[in-house]
Amino acid sequence: MRRGSLQIGAAVLVAILAVSTVGRAQTNPTITSVPSNNVAFGTTAAEFLLIPATARGAALGGAYAALANDLGSMYYNPAGLALMERPGAMASNMKYIAGTNYTFGAFGVPFGGGSRAFGLSVTTFGFSNQPVYTVEDPQGLAGQVYSVSETAIAGTYAQQFSDRFSAGITAKVVSDHLGDVSGSAFAVDFGTSFHSTLAGRAVRAAFVISNLGTNMSHSGQPLVVTYTRQPPAGQDQIPQEPAKAQLTTKAWSLPVMFRIALAYDAFTTSLSRLTLLGEFNQPNNSQPGFSFAGEYNMALGQSGFSVAGRLGGTFAGDDNMTAPDPTSTDYAGFTSSLKGRQYRLSAGGGLRYAKGGFGIGFDYAYKNYGLLGGVNMLGVALNW
Repeated sequence: MRRGSLQIGAAVLVAILAVSTVGRAQTNPTITSVPSNNVAFGTTAAEFLLIPATARGAALGGAYAALANDLGSMYYNPAGLALMERPGAMASNMKYIAGTNYTFGAFGVPFGGGSRAFGLSVTTFGFSNQPVYTVEDPQGLAGQVYSVSETAIAGTYAQQFSDRFSAGITAKVVSDHLGDVSGSAFAVDFGTSFHSTLAGRAVRAAFVISNLGTNMSHSGQPLVVTYTRQPPAGQDQIPQEPAKAQLTTKAWSLPVMFRIALAYDAFTTSLSRLTLLGEFNQPNNSQPGFSFAGEYNMALGQSGFSVAGRLGGTFAGDDNMTAPDPTSTDYAGFTSSLKGRQYRLSAGGGLRYAKGGFGIGFDYAYKNYGLLGGVNMLGVALNW
């Protein structure tokens, strides 16, 4: 009887809300829906924190948070570090867009009987000796150059709380040197990993939030200026010494990223495995996106060698730019056949050798960035 009363009450409430909505629409015929976009494009600093850290993850289109169980988990999902079985070190390098360079290095060690792990990582990004262009010197003929160097130094702790659940946290210091000005910030990443079986095959799920921390503002000698105060209106200028002033820059937030990921072993044998992966991501400085990927791994008999092939697809909703038509009010004075690419492919592979307690692996990835073109990434990993 009580359950029936609750259902009737809920139906009455829905009916009241519907009538109220219709009534407001009828009494306000001029109400229209105005589209809006509140995405904070271009409002974050240190966006190198969003570049994929390893060749394996890049080849999978970034859909790696649920599968991560190596040193790359310090970037993709800190919880995965607790799943590593032996101490190890790794390094990866990417010749990024427009002549920039990206490098990631990491070291980790399990302890506590293998249920816990700790790791350190360093990420660098930047370029050097680029000409300085100013209003007075638009061709850069004065010979002045500048460099950009961005760095993140991080420590990760992860723990398995049961045979099916692990969690991890990363704390990092981020520094940003832009020419002669610099800034710094502190951030944390938090991730969880749930691993079980479905139809007799491994299934994994992950939740990750990255780069949650303080804002970054810059300071440096170029921001110190001299200023001559102007007299009030109608009064003559009087002799005065120029005063020093410090320009204050806006504090920029870091590029926070939220991820939900899933990985499932579609089939497994004693020598091979095919894993299908999917991930949804929501950054604070762009539109949400998603990725799908597959990784096939096969051991070459009892030789100790194994090979892996990887393929990924990514949707980037904000990469939909096209050059405005000459008849458009947004026409910029030029035409171009270049167009954005919201759907992007990535691919790569790996070769690994492991015997006894020693292992070494090499990975390669190609990742497409739509309108900006594609990049290549190489990585090497050791464990002992």
